[in-house]
Amino acid sequence: MNTRPIESRDVESILEIQSSSPEVAQWTASDYQRAARGEMTGWVAADEGRILGFMVARRTAGDIEILNFAVNPAARRRGIGNTLLRVALDWGAEVNAERALLEVRASNFAALHFYERRGFRVVGRRPRYYVAPIEDALLLTAEIGRAPAVSL
Repeated sequence: MNTRPIESRDVESILEIQSSSPEVAQWTASDYQRAARGEMTGWVAADEGRILGFMVARRTAGDIEILNFAVNPAARRRGIGNTLLRVALDWGAEVNAERALLEVRASNFAALHFYERRGFRVVGRRPRYYVAPIEDALLLTAEIGRAPAVSL
């Protein structure tokens, strides 16, 4: 498996992963094209040309914000999420970010557990942030460079 920046040719595969992951933000193709054009930063994890996961982030002031992230359900629990998160945190260190920030559906216990095991902590709540269904978002953060090493 390798990781690389998102390219336009990846968008269809990313949308397929997204559609099989209702817990993540449901973006449009044009949103991912923005990442491919460099308006946001994004990566894919691929194996033998097949996209297995993706992550999109951006720099905001002295932080990075993880905007969207999913792994193909059939490929989960194989370290792909760890790898993509490590790539994003390494990028954060390269751009001198102090923290990584993200939001998670309050009911997404798997994601909460994933992030908490990697040094993120809940620091706030955004009531009724998500739609379809309406649900609160939990705000999580980890200090760049202080998050525990992600085992691969």
